[in-house]
Amino acid sequence: MNVLSHSSDLRTPFELGNANQTTTWQDCIAFYEKLSARFPQVLHFTQIGVSDSGIPMHAGVITSDGVFDRSTLKATNRFVFFNNNGIHPGEPEGIDACMALVRDFCVQPERLAALGKCVFLFIPVYNVDGCHNRQNTSRVNQDGPEMFGFRANGRNLDLNRDFIKCDSLAAQVFNQFFSAWQPDVMVDTHTSNGADYQYTMTLIQTQADKLGGDLGHFLREKMVPAIFKEMEQRGWPTCPYVNPVKETPDDGIEDFLEVPRFSTGYAALHHTLGFMPETHMLKPYADRYAAMRHLVESVLQFSVQHAAQIQTARTLAKREAAAKTQWSVRWRANVDKPSYFRFRGYQAVTRPSKLGKYMRLAYDRNQPWERDIKYFEHFVPDHVVHTPQAYLIPQAWHEVIERLQWNQVALKRITQEQALQVQSYHVVSVTSRAGAYEGHLFHDELSLSTQQETVLARAGDVLVFLNQESARYAVETLEPQAHDSFFRWGFFNSILEKKENFSDYVFEDSAAAMLEEEPGLREKFERWKEANPSLLSDQSAVLGFIFQHGQRYREPEWRRYPVFSVFDTAQIK
Repeated sequence: MNVLSHSSDLRTPFELGNANQTTTWQDCIAFYEKLSARFPQVLHFTQIGVSDSGIPMHAGVITSDGVFDRSTLKATNRFVFFNNNGIHPGEPEGIDACMALVRDFCVQPERLAALGKCVFLFIPVYNVDGCHNRQNTSRVNQDGPEMFGFRANGRNLDLNRDFIKCDSLAAQVFNQFFSAWQPDVMVDTHTSNGADYQYTMTLIQTQADKLGGDLGHFLREKMVPAIFKEMEQRGWPTCPYVNPVKETPDDGIEDFLEVPRFSTGYAALHHTLGFMPETHMLKPYADRYAAMRHLVESVLQFSVQHAAQIQTARTLAKREAAAKTQWSVRWRANVDKPSYFRFRGYQAVTRPSKLGKYMRLAYDRNQPWERDIKYFEHFVPDHVVHTPQAYLIPQAWHEVIERLQWNQVALKRITQEQALQVQSYHVVSVTSRAGAYEGHLFHDELSLSTQQETVLARAGDVLVFLNQESARYAVETLEPQAHDSFFRWGFFNSILEKKENFSDYVFEDSAAAMLEEEPGLREKFERWKEANPSLLSDQSAVLGFIFQHGQRYREPEWRRYPVFSVFDTAQIK
């Protein structure tokens, strides 16, 4: 691409600057509005929502035939390629590269024609709040650009942790936008941190085993190798995201398990092939920009060439999801089955620190090396659930219900009150992350028990039948042990608190009576006394155990997960 061939008013701020400049939000949006006005048969550019700070969010659509209406495009099964940019505005090369690429679609007929029937869908700046928070200090280890945006949005949330919980208005807009378009392939642009190595571009892709089926096989065996080969030919050799299993890449790297809080993990819930290119922070901004431009073009080129095959695999994946009765909701790396990757690194060295009495790590760029390292790219199920025919969600949990709706999960409202036989989860124990995490108390570990019971379903409560294409989103958010379930994110925290309590001097006699009347409680209490002799002098501990484990003052809602599994839907009226 020769940028000098464009008139100055169609050059981007990066192209007009010193190769170390990134656009402001205002200039970026004005640029696209100018392009869409000048090339209305190529680009449709519109507002799709507003952020928490009240700033407009935009998206653009490019087609070679001037058809932009989403319903028309989806009705004719057009392939959709989605490029998301600026989720972290301090990592802006994708924002700048997308501007130039869209401009070239407008002014280069041969490039536009090469799209064929493919739809190029893009969000120019996702985190518009962070893009307005412009400075040059927050990216500690990054080489340029001179000024850039901030990682968090107006509520100080990292949007690449918000795709499931949707605390931000931006994520709520994104969920509905993504679900409506159902892109076949997504590229979400980023900059990495971490170790030093020779590559400018590294790549996270949807974890193939977690994605599963023909789609996962196609991704690992055909698409990713083709992208790496194309990037090598373009002069930008690429490696898997450098996620060292120990301190340095020398000992091997492991696939990044992009759970649904991240963009590619979220995309996988919709059976979308997701890519998160991560340019290396220590490379000059001009190089990172160029590598990003080539990466997006490489993925797009492959996607256009294999559009039919990708769509067929996605359709099959959705059909298989609607028929599945077993799901793996947690995954772990298979450390017994490493692959090998020819890696280009730098010699890791340790030197005495000038700041303290310790040895610090450094990489010597005068000692480059190239050799095979272990690459742990295979993952295995870590927790498998047998899923019901449907979930029952009481209407009181409307925050959960609306997130399912934003993601086009089909729901059915119960029209009359009825008793249903269900399986329920009960929380035996839960361990939460120390301190706040993205505005939530995230539950890292939990232990559950199950039981069969009868619950009263009221008119207006919601049934989620799993014989639908959106089953994966439902399962991975409603099964509490899933990586990023609604439970882990704290949507049901109120069930973890017992609502009633007792006065010691009154309950003492009731507790003694309960031990006489409830043999099971007495047995539990005897075992507790043997295990906790030091607590027998603590009245609150003794009475608290009896109160919590007895039946007389039982609160059925306490620690009972309020999403119920219905294994026999024939009983539903």
